[in-house]
Amino acid sequence: SNMNKDAQMRATINQKLIETGERERLKELLRAKLIECGWKDQLKAHCKDVIKEKGLEHVTVDDLVAEITPKGRALVPDSVKKELLQRIRTFLAQHASL
Repeated sequence: SNMNKDAQMRATINQKLIETGERERLKELLRAKLIECGWKDQLKAHCKDVIKEKGLEHVTVDDLVAEITPKGRALVPDSVKKELLQRIRTFLAQHASL
């Protein structure tokens, strides 16, 4: 089925990214970009707000993760997403023998 093929392809790409060390490089790039654009600070501030709202003794790590994850995804700038996608596309072009 198509879905299977898609998942297979994704797994293959992921494997290649890991083997070549590109995945780690992408992670580092992402980390640096997110700090640079203030994403990390925005999330920290959001964490503090959530804790203030609920009270420190009532907040679990799971609560925070549940609150922060969607927010964190939403706050990643498009420019950063585009840059990462571009990097992955370039990588795939270089490893076209996949």
